[in-house]
Amino acid sequence: MQFGGLLSWPAPPLKWIGHNSDILCICHSPHGSHTVTGSHDKTIRIWDAETGAVVGEALKGHTSGVWSVAYSSDGRYIISGSGDKTIRIWDAESGAVVGKPLKGHTGIVRSVAYSPDGQHIISGSDDNTIRIWDAKTGAAVGKPLEGHTSHVTSVAYSPDGQHIISGSYDNTIRTWDPETGAAVGKPLEGHTSDVRSVAYSPDGQHIISGSGDNTIRIWDAETGAAVGKPLEGHRRTVSSVAYSPDGQHIISGSYDNTIRIWDPETGAAVGKPLEGHTNDVLSVAYSPDGQHIISGSYDNTIRIWDVETGATVGNPLEGRNRTVSSVAYPPDGQRIASRFGDSTIRAWDASRCGSIQYLFSSNPIQPHLYAFPDENGWVHDSEGRLLYWVPPECRIGLHSHALTIPPTSRIRSVSLDFNNFAYGTSWVQIFHSTQP
Repeated sequence: MQFGGLLSWPAPPLKWIGHNSDILCICHSPHGSHTVTGSHDKTIRIWDAETGAVVGEALKGHTSGVWSVAYSSDGRYIISGSGDKTIRIWDAESGAVVGKPLKGHTGIVRSVAYSPDGQHIISGSDDNTIRIWDAKTGAAVGKPLEGHTSHVTSVAYSPDGQHIISGSYDNTIRTWDPETGAAVGKPLEGHTSDVRSVAYSPDGQHIISGSGDNTIRIWDAETGAAVGKPLEGHRRTVSSVAYSPDGQHIISGSYDNTIRIWDPETGAAVGKPLEGHTNDVLSVAYSPDGQHIISGSYDNTIRIWDVETGATVGNPLEGRNRTVSSVAYPPDGQRIASRFGDSTIRAWDASRCGSIQYLFSSNPIQPHLYAFPDENGWVHDSEGRLLYWVPPECRIGLHSHALTIPPTSRIRSVSLDFNNFAYGTSWVQIFHSTQP
């Protein structure tokens, strides 16, 4: 193993290690120089997007998991929404908390966003409401936006900041006037299951939504009318939708393991489904230049696709036994960031379809050897070399994120004692039986 050294491609992906529990959200700074993450461990961390180095100390203040993070448009501030029902504002440079927590929600804050001009913050919550806040004072602006009858899963501003949209488990999308807090028109109805993802077109004229009813719908942002028929083709839940940067295409990821490209003018599928994932696709995104698509999946991989041909570009980027639950390109398109289920963020070199060439820890004092158990109880390092075997009776509760040397995680059911650990190419020759 090499720590902090140059590795040849294909190499293990860069691991951004610092949180002590699952990473729930990820967001890039406007200029792509930094990445911010929120975790079940109640903290936010800021990272250098190029090197992966932790920037400053963890941002602490929430008393429950952090479910959503977002940057202001100028990159000076970070906002976070949490299971403690509050939103917090942070100075992105110093990491200091700005003002008091924004309180008002009575449920988990699932989604937060800044207005395009940075003057306001919006939040969506399990209390079925959206709230608007003054970004400078932290004061609530008007009353909660009420109308949804179930959890609000997603909120977004229109590109011009004149409207807010929200998607909900009540199967609807709603449009709101941020100045008055009034609903604009009637709910956008048509989906027959929960709305998982909503987005505006780049010109703000259309809204798209992905749903548990296996369809994507396009809506006229001004009238709220459905545009054409539902885009049908997926066989299971549509988990993620996005417009191409030029607005000429829509992409969708689904639990049917595929990604599809659509023509928003005709509603027709463009080419065949992009196939290769072997489990649910959770997140899809376009590169800033619109030439590539990235997708993250429960099959523990990230795949890069050529938009023109639909072919995969290079080999899948593997997550080593952990679900890839979120993927995104920063604005410069040079790297891909992905969120895994093992409390790590990994960065990849998009130009070579290989990983960035460093492995590092946020705690440089104690080096870590990351290991992965297979189905037979053998533990491998990240290069596939055998390290040791765990007896069947000790495997229950032993998770890959806990397999570090030395072990440092407090959250484990099985603790490994390495005091008499023998390793090397001839370890079988130094085995000593404990039997009399």
